[in-house]
Amino acid sequence: MSAVAFCNSMVDDAKVRSAVRRLTLVNFRNYKYLRLNLNMPFIILGGENGSGKTNVLEAVSFLSQGRGLRNTKLSEVKTFDFLANQQSSPVFINNSGWAVSAQIEKFGEEFNIGTAVESVVKEFEYNETKEVERRIVQVNNQKLSSQNELGNYLSVIWVTPQMDRLFQGGSQLRRSFLDRIVYAFDVEHARRISAYDNLYKQWLQILKSGNINTSWLNALEEQMSGIGVAIAAARREQVQKLNTFIEQNPDDVFPDATLTLDGTIEQMLNDKPAIYVEDFYRESLFNQRRNILFNDSANTLNKTDLCVLYKQKNVPAALCSTGEQKSLLLSIILAHARSLLYSRGVSSILLLDEVAAHLDDTKKDAFLAKIQNMQLQTWLTTTDLSEFAHLREFAQFFEVKDNTVQEVSLSF
Repeated sequence: MSAVAFCNSMVDDAKVRSAVRRLTLVNFRNYKYLRLNLNMPFIILGGENGSGKTNVLEAVSFLSQGRGLRNTKLSEVKTFDFLANQQSSPVFINNSGWAVSAQIEKFGEEFNIGTAVESVVKEFEYNETKEVERRIVQVNNQKLSSQNELGNYLSVIWVTPQMDRLFQGGSQLRRSFLDRIVYAFDVEHARRISAYDNLYKQWLQILKSGNINTSWLNALEEQMSGIGVAIAAARREQVQKLNTFIEQNPDDVFPDATLTLDGTIEQMLNDKPAIYVEDFYRESLFNQRRNILFNDSANTLNKTDLCVLYKQKNVPAALCSTGEQKSLLLSIILAHARSLLYSRGVSSILLLDEVAAHLDDTKKDAFLAKIQNMQLQTWLTTTDLSEFAHLREFAQFFEVKDNTVQEVSLSF
């Protein structure tokens, strides 16, 4: 697609449905303090590898629930805590955390999101204490009870270079990818996964301690079976919805994908009532007690795998070429964003880290045009700003260098 054709395909020039209008970072990764004012659909960050471009995208990803696009520990990001406010400079609380705050525009309405890390001292047995970190979030200066509530305010979708091997690596990466899609449609899904993980840790700890409390184990297994089946059902329902959307809205550039789940519980839900599957789940946990005691085997009931098929060729994604795999990934991302917009009226913000890799110019420009036609604010990183020169009418360009981010004008 030529630059002229691309520009002609754009609609409603600088309008987007949801956008970050101001982004503030405090001691986040390599940035002691950074503030960006934004007013365009495309935000292009250019700089050498390792300059900190992805760090900015990661900060935006923390405006949604979860552990960000790197799936990192909070302690790996921190420098010190920050209470997000509307002042021109940060307010420091102590020297143990980091913070991100943003002014968001969503369908004409403005609100402010802030997220930070605070240290909490927890007491353990024998009067021992341990300092742990937790993430706190607020919207319009009101603290939220859980970060999962951020899903009610903003949807963030990302593509990173690590995801180029989505169909080649282990199932955990694909499962996390699917769960983030589910989060966008079902904000309770993240809460269920967190609750299940906490219950599983308690269950495992009791079994390994040797101090077996049968009543406690029974109670935990009752809760785990109910939540575990609910998690599987949500994944299964979202895959069905996405397949239906793709079938009804085939893409004219990117390959259509067919998604399936390779998991015991999801397959049982195809023809068994949920109450039957919950009983099976509970019995399976009971039967695993001995295995945990003697073999330290893990519970695999919720470790389903997301399988993707290149529909037109009837070839599993894992067997496709690198370029085809990237196209399949972007096809799923487009279907996800469209489905979210058309079925729920929710507009996402896209974070595309080095997305042009393995794409020819035609597919790259077609992908960007499709995003703009949905009026989605999009953040892109590149080592060469001129790569996106044809977007100059619709983009802000920033040079990332020496721990700073400076807006620049393109002269080419």
